[in-house]
Amino acid sequence: MTDWRERMESGSEILRHQAVRIPLPDVDAERSVHDNMMRIAAAGERKSKLLDDPDVPLTEVYEDELAEMRQSFKHRLQQVAGEDYYDVATAYLDGERDDWIGALAAYYLDCYYRLQERYTVDEHIFFLVILRYPECITVNLSFPTGEISSDAVRYESAKHVESELDEHDQKQFYADCQYSQHKAAEYLRENVDCIREAFPDPETTLFKQRRYGGFVHITGRQGATFAEILESLSPNPDRFDDEASTPGLVSEGSEAKRAKQEFLTDAKIVL
Repeated sequence: MTDWRERMESGSEILRHQAVRIPLPDVDAERSVHDNMMRIAAAGERKSKLLDDPDVPLTEVYEDELAEMRQSFKHRLQQVAGEDYYDVATAYLDGERDDWIGALAAYYLDCYYRLQERYTVDEHIFFLVILRYPECITVNLSFPTGEISSDAVRYESAKHVESELDEHDQKQFYADCQYSQHKAAEYLRENVDCIREAFPDPETTLFKQRRYGGFVHITGRQGATFAEILESLSPNPDRFDDEASTPGLVSEGSEAKRAKQEFLTDAKIVL
């Protein structure tokens, strides 16, 4: 990973403020996207149930979520570039190739590595925007630093507290953590449907009703306190005036910029 990090430091400007644009040429492509979004929604529901279980430490909830995300990006890497995705990505960053496969491999691989670091680097925020347009979708994943706004639901982990507490304070803090996790579980249960509404079943939903949709998902941790936002996000209908024939990297778009301004404070984009 050290070799990759050095390459990314030299080539970070290539990928910063970028999103992946994926064409939707037919119903089969829409079906694939819909199925993937349903898996993301199901993962949100699973996280909600784990948060609400007093016997499951928040560390396990966090690890489960990260494992799901890492597996998703590894799957995308293999789909785009095959088993040699590392060589494809590094060749792109080294200027040895200049094609959409190399660009996506580099983008996905850096996301994959940064997700592995999230458990130990608590100042990085996970920022995901997925938007649906009539002819395509865009996926924008970035890792800013800064503060998540007061719009977020916040919950605490007894496993992450660093100060020493006496027995009475430990019991009170544990109870407070359980309550905050319960409220976070409620928030996720109430908001996870925004993913399903943004990407309805193409076989049962009229095209005019599924042309536009989107959501933003933000998570972060500062010490023992976690913060999370899951909200609908409206795409800009005038964003694209062309049709994409192949996947590729595009500007992150005004929608993602607006979400960062609304939900983040003093944000500095790492990727």
